[in-house]
Amino acid sequence: MTADGDFRPHRVAVLALDGLLPFELGIPHRIFGRPRDAYGRLLYEVVTCSARPPGRVDTDADFTLHVPNGPQTLATADTVIIPASYELGPVYEEGRLTDELAIALSHVRPGTRLASICTGAYVLAAAGCLDGRRATTHWADAERFQRMFPKVEVDANVLFIDDGDVLTSAGVAAGIDLCLHMVRRDFGSAVANEVARSTVVPPHRDGGQAQYVQRPVPDPQLATTATARAWALARLHEPIQLRDMAAQEAMSVRTFTRRFREEAGTSPGQWLTQQRVERARQLLESTELSMDQVARESGFGTAQSMRQHLQTALGVTPTAYRRTFRTDRPTITPDPDPAH
Repeated sequence: MTADGDFRPHRVAVLALDGLLPFELGIPHRIFGRPRDAYGRLLYEVVTCSARPPGRVDTDADFTLHVPNGPQTLATADTVIIPASYELGPVYEEGRLTDELAIALSHVRPGTRLASICTGAYVLAAAGCLDGRRATTHWADAERFQRMFPKVEVDANVLFIDDGDVLTSAGVAAGIDLCLHMVRRDFGSAVANEVARSTVVPPHRDGGQAQYVQRPVPDPQLATTATARAWALARLHEPIQLRDMAAQEAMSVRTFTRRFREEAGTSPGQWLTQQRVERARQLLESTELSMDQVARESGFGTAQSMRQHLQTALGVTPTAYRRTFRTDRPTITPDPDPAH
């Protein structure tokens, strides 16, 4: 991409529905409103629109919003994001779109990327966009969501699901994870990590929703597994055994495994693989190391092992991943106002 070449930012339309949660509405604007290319140009353009003509939209807070764009804006979007709302009416109660919402969504062009935050997934499901797909929503709504939409394969133990052109996220703050993932998918880990840093959130959260499901509060005096995780991250390039991680917390393997799953929402082995995949991605994007070197540095040992794990986790080979994210990828410039 050159300063003189054709340039058009990726246009993200956020559909504001009555009863929306202001926090969730703000997530796309915060995450997509930060990335810039090497010339200082914003990589995304974020616009908010209503399912009605421009005007008032109620929130679940003690204030309303004036939304200046109507549903026709959806026809101009490359990505449409639907945050949660507490006033979905027939969408939530009966699993069907209102006439107003159906007309609004008819403006969306074929091939547009669709995403939902929390119970915004009800809108995508009622529109038939999730039939035959994996999807997620807030864990507290997952069983009801599955009953209402039996054609959807609901997974309540993840923060978000990327099914290509349709993405869904779990409750509230998982929308941040989803939006950062889309930035990472569009422009690479370096850009997404810088956005996360400026937003003061982790670029990638461990585990899934299981760690947030209501359960008896553990004794605060009991040891956690944080020390073991930090120890493992510092030596991903080395062979790491479960007993070695448990030893860092002076726990038995059985106790450590149980406590780890409670805290991270996944097993130690699955977590370790996730961290090694992330490390391999960073090295593929930011270095010229050979595949064998990347495999060793990320702890997979061999290029073949790394290829199998990346293919499973990302759906692409290491070579294809590097080609995608190392060729003329834009870089992010510092936030002009990092305090906001």
